[in-house]
Amino acid sequence: MAKKQYAVIGMGRFGSSVAKALSGMGFDVLAIDADEQRTQEMSSIVTHAVSADSTDEEALRALGIRNFDVVVVAIGEDIQASILTTLILKDLGVPAILVKAKSELHGKVLSKIGADKVIYPERDMGMRVAHHLASPNILDYIELSPDYSILDMKVSGPMVGKNLQELNIRARFGCNVMAIRQGDEMNISPRPEDRLMEGEVLVIVGRKDNLTKLEMAYP
Repeated sequence: MAKKQYAVIGMGRFGSSVAKALSGMGFDVLAIDADEQRTQEMSSIVTHAVSADSTDEEALRALGIRNFDVVVVAIGEDIQASILTTLILKDLGVPAILVKAKSELHGKVLSKIGADKVIYPERDMGMRVAHHLASPNILDYIELSPDYSILDMKVSGPMVGKNLQELNIRARFGCNVMAIRQGDEMNISPRPEDRLMEGEVLVIVGRKDNLTKLEMAYP
């Protein structure tokens, strides 16, 4: 199966970190930014780095942007450029378009004009920090949809030595333990009788209100 190809437009803090992460995973990545210095800095990290104006349809067409599986629009401050770029990508027939939004209103506009997924890095980071502050056992928190989220919860205190059957998280909180992580090892089919050890991490999915109840029960 052919490797997925990604293009990331906008090499600010968010865009460059996405491009680096994808490249580190072994994918082909094209980095695009209007600022030549930024693309120069990325040239040794990604497959290709090009200086181009993403609001110029001909420039994007010349880069063969429609041949990429996913295009991430990570343009920072210029909302107009972000919207125009998304419109052009949609028009050119890009299969999947992910766009960074600065606000809820910006995000609504992006969804209306055809963005397949809208990302709110600042809001999501704020949410993660808030959850971690409220409960130090919460290592990560990712919003999957307006109603559902996924969280990484450290096994500690009353959880240690118990098994999933005894904790009964599904019945008590309506949440599902999808996996148990120990360092780099991931057990994606944990058994109900597996005893939990300190330092392990539970990967749990559920409705946001149910996850909040779970957090409160294991502060």
